[in-house]
Amino acid sequence: MSDGGVTPTTATRGGSGISRAAASTSSIDLSKRDLTLDLARVFCVLLVVVIHLLMVGIGFGPDGAIEVSRPLEAQWWFAPVTWIGQIMPLFFVVGGFASLTAWRSLTRRGGTAAGYVRSRVLRLAQPALPLFLFYVVVIGGARMLGVDPELVRLAVVGAASPLWFLAAYTLCQALVPLMASWHARAPRATLLVLLAGAVTVDALRYSTGIDEIGLANLFFVWLLVQQLGFWYADGWFAARRWWALMLIAVAAYAALVPLTQWGPYSDDMLTNLNPPTLPLVALALAQACILCLLRPALARLMNTHAARAVVFLVGSRLMTIYLWHLPVILLVSGLALLVPGASPAPASPAWWWSRPLMFAIVLAAVFGLSFVVGRWEAPREVGPVPPTPVVAVATVLAFIPPFAVMEFFMDLPIAILGSVLLAAAVLLLGRWGASGPGSAHSRSGTVSS
Repeated sequence: MSDGGVTPTTATRGGSGISRAAASTSSIDLSKRDLTLDLARVFCVLLVVVIHLLMVGIGFGPDGAIEVSRPLEAQWWFAPVTWIGQIMPLFFVVGGFASLTAWRSLTRRGGTAAGYVRSRVLRLAQPALPLFLFYVVVIGGARMLGVDPELVRLAVVGAASPLWFLAAYTLCQALVPLMASWHARAPRATLLVLLAGAVTVDALRYSTGIDEIGLANLFFVWLLVQQLGFWYADGWFAARRWWALMLIAVAAYAALVPLTQWGPYSDDMLTNLNPPTLPLVALALAQACILCLLRPALARLMNTHAARAVVFLVGSRLMTIYLWHLPVILLVSGLALLVPGASPAPASPAWWWSRPLMFAIVLAAVFGLSFVVGRWEAPREVGPVPPTPVVAVATVLAFIPPFAVMEFFMDLPIAILGSVLLAAAVLLLGRWGASGPGSAHSRSGTVSS
């Protein structure tokens, strides 16, 4: 999640509320990054942590027995709030911006598609490997100790649920060179083809009742959202007047009403996430407009040392936070059961008031954990770029484990298989011999950000 990006040079219209000065002030650091997008990434991940913290209810009930529930989802206002709180589409928009700018930077330096994909897949596979090994140890150890299998299953299934993101993002990153080429040749047609594909997949899924058909929208929906990030990088959103962005955002949100009230979609945007559905595209468009509207204010915020320090501190550990926060939440919640008065009944007033403290404790614990597993998130010295077929095979190997978790949930066989496949992917991508094919373009194929 540490994809880099540079600010595009765009001509803005008068009255758009986004001046050239604002565009430059958001990227005044030495790396030329658009710091407002770094801030958006940090916000997205921290909001995910908050939401999951409100979903995990573990405490003692009035009768003294341990209660386990999902308090947030039990609230009557949960579904409407997901129209705002479901921010994963925004993450893919921001990722599309970062991907296109990184790809263009790489090609200007003579890089290759294989080099781009190798670098991006490594950034996803490397941090995932220790997590899968962790589940091998935890599940295997629980079996050896005779822990209730159903309790272990519930805990592991919940803790591993965010891994769907790795499958979707690996797919999107692997196709960036192809999608960037299509975007350069026919940007509007590319959007229309992807939109038609998403609509067709949903129509077939809901008309037949076969949910597995919806898996095809891992391709159509998330690539369409990523393409919106390409348009953001090209300055299309920045070129709109502020009122036009407002109208587009309102229209996108308004489209959710017929889709959820008369269409087949749930009004709970969390339900619409896996498999991904058309409402996520509407959310992505609205969120991209809102991000653009907020950009001048975010740029001013990112001109402060405090904001930059926070974004750098959290941003350098984003993948670690995302992958490990749920296991840490469960661990902290379990340990709290041992402290008198620290585990109020889920959904009670005391439980809600305890959430800010739990948020601080979880972040501190993940921060400490990052010193152990965070080394897998940082870019490493790698050898020459492997041949394209090897990169393709390694990408498939990296895709299979999180996809298997998304479809069949985490268990010991998937944890073991995932560890083996991810290890193979990391070795193939990062340890290709200097004398092997592909060494001629090892330098030009490296992505830096």
